[in-house]
Amino acid sequence: MTISATEAALYAGALLILFLTPGPVWLGLLARAMSGGFAAAWPLSLGVVVGDVLWSLLAVLGMAWVVEQVSMAMIAMKAIACGTFLVMGVMVLRAAGGAVGKDTRLTRPGFAAGFLAGLTVILANPKAILFYMGMLPGFFDLTTLTPADVAAIAAMSAAVPLVGNLVMAGLVGRLRALLTSDAALRRMNIASGCLLIGVGLGIPFF
Repeated sequence: MTISATEAALYAGALLILFLTPGPVWLGLLARAMSGGFAAAWPLSLGVVVGDVLWSLLAVLGMAWVVEQVSMAMIAMKAIACGTFLVMGVMVLRAAGGAVGKDTRLTRPGFAAGFLAGLTVILANPKAILFYMGMLPGFFDLTTLTPADVAAIAAMSAAVPLVGNLVMAGLVGRLRALLTSDAALRRMNIASGCLLIGVGLGIPFF
């Protein structure tokens, strides 16, 4: 593999921060966990994994062609990654007091309904689209990736959010009051926003 340990660690950390930032996947996971517990939430997590892998593969394969065609593309990708993280961080901080809501379309019972809800919510998630298509290329030199590198990127893209979503689904019953508290959500949003800005500032140095 050509991916360095530093690149892998930075990318995995960015995935973790992306997971910790409340968004459509959180809403879907919380809605299903609160309505049917872990049994209702874990199929959604599997659907999200499929979407994450698809987005990561599309980003690597699609943007690799762009990088091969334009000599300055890698610098541009890093700049886009940096700028997008900073913008997302500021947006999260500005909306730090927003409440977690519920979408009854995501609470239909059954494995198939949960899986499709997860797949749909990640494929239509602007945050995921921005991350994979706009920022993933900033973490790696796409011109040197091997099949093993692509597989590793896809594996990280699946594993980090899957573990996070499953842990959240398992704990949501006990932590229900905490997760729906406006004050707790505000603190979590502030922390996530600061972390996003930190990653954005650090990308140019890797």
